[in-house]
Amino acid sequence: MTTIMPQSELLRRAGSYVSDVQKEYPAKKIAEIIDEAAMRFNLPPLDSDSLLRLFTRETPGKDLDSGI
Repeated sequence: MTTIMPQSELLRRAGSYVSDVQKEYPAKKIAEIIDEAAMRFNLPPLDSDSLLRLFTRETPGKDLDSGI
């Protein structure tokens, strides 16, 4: 039997997932990681956009396309 989680909990878990994967694979593009998290946690496009803004704001000067 599945348990229904609030959307905010899914977003929090997705953010944690993105952070963990980013630490484990620093060369991986942040946009790819967020796309994976969006699929894994069934996030709507607005939530995945929010994650993208959050994680690109945390690393100023990081180029989304180059992954550096």
